[in-house]
Amino acid sequence: MERAKDILNGSVLWRALTALCVWCGGQWESSAVVRWFLHPRGWNRGASEGSIFYKLWALVRKELCRGYELLHLDVLFAGSVFTKTWFWCMMPVVFAPLFPTMAVLGMAAVGCCSLLLSLIRDQGRPLGWAPINRYVILYAAVYLAGALFSVNLGSSLKPGLLSVAFILFAVVLYNAVTNRNQLDTLLAFVVIAAAAVSCYGILQYIFRWGYQSAAWVDSDMFSSIQFRVPSTLDNPNMLGQYLILMIPIGGAKLLSAKDWFSRVFYFGCCGVMCVCMLLTFSRGAWLGLLFAGAVFVILLNPRLMLLIPVALVGLWFVLPETVTARFASIGNLSDASTSYRVYIWMGTLAMLKNYWLCGIGPGADAFNMVYPAYSYNGISAPHAHNLFLQIVCDAGIAALAVFVILLFVYFRMMCTAISREHDPSSRIHQIAFTAGVCGFMVQAMTDYSFYNYRVMFLFWAYLALGALCTRRRRLPEGRLLA
Repeated sequence: MERAKDILNGSVLWRALTALCVWCGGQWESSAVVRWFLHPRGWNRGASEGSIFYKLWALVRKELCRGYELLHLDVLFAGSVFTKTWFWCMMPVVFAPLFPTMAVLGMAAVGCCSLLLSLIRDQGRPLGWAPINRYVILYAAVYLAGALFSVNLGSSLKPGLLSVAFILFAVVLYNAVTNRNQLDTLLAFVVIAAAAVSCYGILQYIFRWGYQSAAWVDSDMFSSIQFRVPSTLDNPNMLGQYLILMIPIGGAKLLSAKDWFSRVFYFGCCGVMCVCMLLTFSRGAWLGLLFAGAVFVILLNPRLMLLIPVALVGLWFVLPETVTARFASIGNLSDASTSYRVYIWMGTLAMLKNYWLCGIGPGADAFNMVYPAYSYNGISAPHAHNLFLQIVCDAGIAALAVFVILLFVYFRMMCTAISREHDPSSRIHQIAFTAGVCGFMVQAMTDYSFYNYRVMFLFWAYLALGALCTRRRRLPEGRLLA
């Protein structure tokens, strides 16, 4: 490593590029827009306590505490495992890619009840606050309104309520983690679960296990691709979305590992996740992961961005021809999968000219009740194949506006934390959660990322974990089952 540094430092071109990067960095940091972005105002507990959500919760909590005392439930729940909120909220996050959707919902409900019980038992425990929480709650409220005003209420109510429950779990998870040991252990289990999902996916590819759809690949253009890995998420594109979120966390655990056993272990986890990602043959997921990797590298050390073109060229020569040919076909309209998406986008945009205000309601039944009248070339589809278009379909333009504001606040929160963080391990984790959401949004442009409810659940949990990482250094060490 030292020899490589000496060679680079001896290069005139490298020194010139480094000087250019330093100058650009100085201009960037002195920019008034950047200073405004990294120094938000009103992000404190006082602002939270003045919100309507906090005041409403304070009234509800007061009445629940009164009922708890009148019923003498403190004796019943003294020492109960049900009060171990972190454990119950960890379960759905870790097992979401492995268990059915309704099982995840059941575990999430238990976690919510456990947190509610803890807040009632300990009246001095404050409700945790993060800058994104109010927008998470607002988005859930707008989405619920979209379900209630659906063109087909009967079919939209169940997916709408399920989505709202998974969205609001982000607030629950943020409050469930109370110390650094709990946060680090939860992230370790999440990476282990992702590695297990990836190992199963690799075995699927080797032994040709599981369902394969003819619609997953254009057999005329890609005759060499015989199998795309869906693993436990039933669809290779959804598996790719999941891995975009998980690989940066694995990278953060690897870079922050304190001993060689941990480094080797997390290197292996990252390796199997990356191999499984290749076997999904999901071009959108590959593009999202590359973008996430670029964000990770630039935020970690901006000078490393000079090596990104070299790394991309190296990947082109190292990766199998099947992979490079698949990646090079991005944007090729002669590919059935690409043209299929373009026609769906055109039909959806035509439909939203009439339904942009309130949408048509969540769920495939509501979508297919209206979309066929606007479809191009008779293309049928269960959704818009674009997250942002589908949000407008589900709950109207207001939902999209809140979602975009939420993402803005999330990235602002993460970048502010990164710019102020002094603990290297915490900073790496913050960078990972920023990069993961960036990559997720890139693939969201080509697919409806929330089509799989478990992936949707993990996205909202991911936002909560990212918010927790912004204060990781300030969290007490603590015990797991505190």
